[in-house]
Amino acid sequence: MPTSVVCRDSMVSLRYGIASGLAYLCLFQAAHVCAAIQFRDVTEQTGISFIHTDGSSGKRYIVETVSAGLALFDYDRDGDVDIYFLNGAPLKGTKVDVLPRNALYRNDGDWRFADVTNDAGVGDTGYGLGVAAGDYDNDGDLDLYLNNYGPNVLYRNDGDGTFSDVTKDSGVTDGDHLGAGACFLDIDKDGDLDLYVSHYVDFTYENHQTVRFNGYPAYVGPMNYRPTPDALYRNNGDGTFTDVSVESGVAAHKGPGMGMVCADYDNDGDTDIYVGNDVAANFIFENDGTGVFEEVGLMAGLAYDLSGNAQGTMGVECGDYNNDGLLDFHVTSYQRDLATLYRNMGDNIFEDVTQVTGAGDGTLPYVTWGNGLVDFDNDGNRDIFIACGHLHDNVELFDKVTSYHTKNVLVENTGDGRFVNVSDNGGDGMRVKLSSRGAGFDDLDNDGDIDVVVLNSRREPTILRNDSPSKGHWIQICLQGTKSNRDGVGARVNVVAGDLTLIDEVHSGRGYQSHYGMRLHFGLGDREKVDRIEVRWIGGGTDIFENISVDRVVVLTEGTSTVATQR
Repeated sequence: MPTSVVCRDSMVSLRYGIASGLAYLCLFQAAHVCAAIQFRDVTEQTGISFIHTDGSSGKRYIVETVSAGLALFDYDRDGDVDIYFLNGAPLKGTKVDVLPRNALYRNDGDWRFADVTNDAGVGDTGYGLGVAAGDYDNDGDLDLYLNNYGPNVLYRNDGDGTFSDVTKDSGVTDGDHLGAGACFLDIDKDGDLDLYVSHYVDFTYENHQTVRFNGYPAYVGPMNYRPTPDALYRNNGDGTFTDVSVESGVAAHKGPGMGMVCADYDNDGDTDIYVGNDVAANFIFENDGTGVFEEVGLMAGLAYDLSGNAQGTMGVECGDYNNDGLLDFHVTSYQRDLATLYRNMGDNIFEDVTQVTGAGDGTLPYVTWGNGLVDFDNDGNRDIFIACGHLHDNVELFDKVTSYHTKNVLVENTGDGRFVNVSDNGGDGMRVKLSSRGAGFDDLDNDGDIDVVVLNSRREPTILRNDSPSKGHWIQICLQGTKSNRDGVGARVNVVAGDLTLIDEVHSGRGYQSHYGMRLHFGLGDREKVDRIEVRWIGGGTDIFENISVDRVVVLTEGTSTVATQR
């Protein structure tokens, strides 16, 4: 191995002792808590037969390690959330009889899903990495963007259960990059969705490198390749996009991008961009309101962790975990880094509160990927689910403290600013041991609580039904823009129910290179009605809805005060 080769494993091992000592200060929390959250593994009964492949041939190309995300979205607008799985493709040296492809599963209710990939026309055979769903043409249905290794794909939803590949005509092929996360957002508040496309590293077959640990072959980390700038495309409003990466300020910054989320981090009424970078400072692109961005991650306290280290950031998620009316951020990371929770202090400043809250308990030995800040038991407090799994399939040969296949992690919000690791008591769904990547969170059976879908590398997915004994009522909110983009992406929603005030935003693309949660879910505890919902739309304008009954899905339309019940 050339002396210039650097691996993230050797970089992070130097600080393992310090990090582990600090992390286990959190373990005074009850280790054997009887979890209020219960997940049941229902994968076998769903009819889902998808198997992920990373296209590997034993050459250990870095692209294999970062595949793949998934999307939970209602593609046919029937009120049920459907599932779209990304898949890898044969890499150099791999031969297959049948090309693997992405797969779309229609939700038919009662935990049965039908493979409609052929009928829908979305069986892309490119190397899938990241995905986002958004109604870029404002025609009332959700389109799909795939961020691949190689040319990307934009599928336009035709509204009749089928999609058309409009990539070339729309101008978002995005060259020949190693992709990562993607998000739709309205950068300039003009009522249509623009597109941010993250890139990982400048990998080619010609510059491929490997490494050995204790004599065993392993993957190299991102430091062995040059970082690349991401891309930003402005929606022209006619079905086409213009590359504005340079004039927007995005192209001035290079990093090994992975997961991301677009959110109003500074609460000024426009959408900013948080990109997680792998063993490099994370980016916060602050929007000036016109689609011009300044990178402020260091000033905001979101570039590095509490110790000042650049983490191997994988997934990026946001939500208000302490119900103070401010969006907080959660990021996953590499082995020997805690999955990290950043509390929004106001005034555009964030603090790493992972250790003092216990939010990272159970994550230190593992590589962590997909993540969700979700109220799983409807008590009004957001819990955290973290998908885990190593990227080295032979890691046990050279590292005795971790494993390739491992359980996922569930930490429950106690409501007093702290979290407790309840993974061991969270039902049989938390006992599944695979190498997980992307994860998505939505109410798959429309029963008022949030279920989980996990994409596992080289294996079948995991479908988890939420069987938690509910701690309270709930409401789910779908937005319908008229002047704003059709699904209200970027809108801030404020829910007041008695003494409880909750906030959320509509996001398109989030977590680890995935998409989920456009139908907003709020657990309400024992509050039997919602007194007030305030929606601040992107582009200006605020609507107020009052005296809403609970335990139902409602549709709120821009420019009205009328609440429509979806189901």
